Amino acid sequence: MKIKVIITLKDGVLDPQGKAIQQTLNGMNFSQVKSVRQGKYFDIEVNETDEEKAKEKVEDMCKKLLANLVIENYKIL
Repeated sequence: MKIKVIITLKDGVLDPQGKAIQQTLNGMNFSQVKSVRQGKYFDIEVNETDEEKAKEKVEDMCKKLLANLVIENYKIL
């Protein structure tokens, strides 16, 4: 079963990479871009047929490795 995970920085955490992307876009005449926040996206395939169990395993992965819970949020899709 394939599970999708999106990890983003929490509100209030500085995002220098997002700021650099926003400034570059503005420099390329995309002046309507007000801000950019960058994150991570994972497609994780687990050997599990039960969707609830698969999501529980992926949540455990997020808590233990994929996300830095001090500065990042995660969303399992």
